[in-house]
Amino acid sequence: MSRDRSMRRTPRCIECGECATELFKDYQRGVIKLAMCGKCSNPVDKYVEYDPAIILIDVLLFKAQAFRHIIFNTETNFYWKISIFCILCEGYVRWTQLHPTSTNDDPSTIIRYTREWDFYWLCALVAVELNSYLVAAFGFLYSIMQMAPNWAIIPHPIDYRLLLRALLLSNYGKLLLVPAVIWCHSHSLLCLALLKLFTLASNAQAVRGIMFVPSCDCFFLQDPIP
Repeated sequence: MSRDRSMRRTPRCIECGECATELFKDYQRGVIKLAMCGKCSNPVDKYVEYDPAIILIDVLLFKAQAFRHIIFNTETNFYWKISIFCILCEGYVRWTQLHPTSTNDDPSTIIRYTREWDFYWLCALVAVELNSYLVAAFGFLYSIMQMAPNWAIIPHPIDYRLLLRALLLSNYGKLLLVPAVIWCHSHSLLCLALLKLFTLASNAQAVRGIMFVPSCDCFFLQDPIP
């Protein structure tokens, strides 16, 4: 086994946010037991035993524990992939509103619409709006920290990397934009408004999941798996 040491993210308890050294104990021969939190006496992360479908359901139900599991205790890098897909979905929805379905069955009309550059411009506009939203969120939280550094609602310095991941992850509601337009065409405006409220609520819950946790080192040294 290599003796090189690597930098890994510190696991956290999904219930109280306390730092932990491990998520489970492996007693060999297939015997694995969840590690218990020394602060709240709950399992550090019960989701390590759960099926991904159940975790997804809990995320859709806005459970802070599910957000903490993904943000703190998993080494996933799909945040940017979700963001790009959300940008494409929202750009497509805006493009369909700009170019409603034509009753003309002329193939040249279909080809002309498929070659519209407006779709790419709208995707670029959505990307700019997303960046502006992230900058505004960071600026708002930073201003709160400057005006009230000892305010109880934010008991520790903000980790902007985790905040960025939380906001990008919680934008998953935008993935439902395309099905909403396709299946609820007659009520598309209402569905889009509800999806925006859903996304904002998801953003707030994801931020809450990482803000109400104690401060500790973000990484610890651990031997890599042989």
